[in-house]
Amino acid sequence: MDEVTGRDRILTLPNVITLVRLACLPLFLYLLFGRENRAAAAWLLAALGATDWVDGYLARHMHQVSTLGKVLDPVIDGSVPAWFAIVVLVRETLVGVTTVVLAAMGARRIDVTWFGKAGTFCLMVAFPLFLASHSTLGWADAAGVLAWMVGIPGLALSLYSAALYVPIARRALAEGRQRDPVA
Repeated sequence: MDEVTGRDRILTLPNVITLVRLACLPLFLYLLFGRENRAAAAWLLAALGATDWVDGYLARHMHQVSTLGKVLDPVIDGSVPAWFAIVVLVRETLVGVTTVVLAAMGARRIDVTWFGKAGTFCLMVAFPLFLASHSTLGWADAAGVLAWMVGIPGLALSLYSAALYVPIARRALAEGRQRDPVA
């Protein structure tokens, strides 16, 4: 099969992996908002991120690079500033790991704060806008401005909420241990 024909293929292993990843997005949203289980959502997001690398690797090494794959593959290709993405990922990882550790130590359940919810919402709006700002959409320039207008407050709210969780986590741990001294 020549390279041009291969680019028009739809049913390839990398494309199937990408479609499965996209099909998992409702599960991610359910874990994050329906169950408010940030740890599970973070693990799922990490797994989905790993499959993003896997399908790209397979596409190149199995000579299954396709036009559809290039359209479906949501690789962060510089659309989102690296420092921004790193700060968001570090914050989410710290909160997720801390949640698991606190639960293992017997802390009572910690409710998500308004600041945490608002920050997450803003960031979930900002990331697609960053991607749109590097697209061929007629409103790509406006998307870039909107991404920053929503992203910076979202980042600030999420970092502020992380700081607010410190005293809340201490109280939750003390209360959880008080209820169950064995933990």
